[in-house]
Amino acid sequence: MERTCFTYHIEREPFANWQDDLVNNAAKLDQVLAAIGPADDRSMAEARERQARLTKPAGSLGTLEDLSVRLAGLAGACPPPMPEPAAVAVFSGDHGVCARGVTPWPTEVTVQMIANFLAGGAVVNAFARQLGANVTVVDVGVAVDLDPAPGLLIRKVRAGTADLAAGPAMTRDEALAAMAVGFEVADLLVADGAGVLVTGDMGIGNTTPSAALIAAFAGVEAPTAVGRGGGADDAMLVRKIAVVEAAVARHRAAADPVAVLAGLGGLEHAAIAGYVLRAAALRVPVILDGVIAVSSALVAQALAADAVTAMIAGHRSVEPGATIALTKLGLTPLVDLGLRLGEGTGALLAVPLVATAVRALREVATFDGAGVSER
Repeated sequence: MERTCFTYHIEREPFANWQDDLVNNAAKLDQVLAAIGPADDRSMAEARERQARLTKPAGSLGTLEDLSVRLAGLAGACPPPMPEPAAVAVFSGDHGVCARGVTPWPTEVTVQMIANFLAGGAVVNAFARQLGANVTVVDVGVAVDLDPAPGLLIRKVRAGTADLAAGPAMTRDEALAAMAVGFEVADLLVADGAGVLVTGDMGIGNTTPSAALIAAFAGVEAPTAVGRGGGADDAMLVRKIAVVEAAVARHRAAADPVAVLAGLGGLEHAAIAGYVLRAAALRVPVILDGVIAVSSALVAQALAADAVTAMIAGHRSVEPGATIALTKLGLTPLVDLGLRLGEGTGALLAVPLVATAVRALREVATFDGAGVSER
């Protein structure tokens, strides 16, 4: 299936004056949504039939068999192409809600961790090296200006969100601009040869907007969606729940998913939603990381239900909202190790499982081909 990428001029910063591109950002979203379609039923049927003929008991590879069928449906081919190499985009932004005392971490840690990513010293870097995966850091909303550096894309829409407890976190136009950043990054990585995209994130305080998005899109009450994030104590947790309850009450009834995203989300959430949608439009699998990623995926699902076809749940975060979001998305996580780091780490752990699911479908002999007796 042909993949058509947008054209970008990388020698300039295309979102430095994103306000001049408002109509184009909205048009890009419409174009991406129009390109997203359902899984290919014939390819999925072929994959199921082939799985039944492989030299193993039917169903013995469990979830991996189901995953291989889904990937065939996404690619429109049986067997599907190998989902490799992997590329991680770590979308980064800051959050005005941190002023409410919802996290024990100072906001300065966002930019400090970005420096750590770029130096190759974070967990996501170590995991990516193990897999031979590429890591790209994207500044979509960091509160301070960053110096250009290898491995960094500066696509700042605004210097952090507003306090979602006091009003909308950003404007609808800003949310669209951040989504367009996600479109661009997905295009760049796929054009560079990526066969599977991985979501990453960095932003102190970002589990609060994540919980708000999950409560709004999954229709649950705030206390069930809010967790301790990076280590909130009991008092912080109470404040966090109150903030999410008040914010969701203002936006839950909105019919426009982008408006809900703008009211409750972070700039990295908007960019991840765009990244996931563009992956679906390109028919490229995208592995979701933890609670930030799955909350963003709910936005993508609300805009295009068929976008879930491209989504793979890398792991189950211990944040309570993550399981709620996965249930709403209808996704089964591949890894459940009690992780809650973010960065893309849990999703990276799932990359070999995704590859082996496809490899089994492509390379395992059939009963008739291998001369093995069936039951």
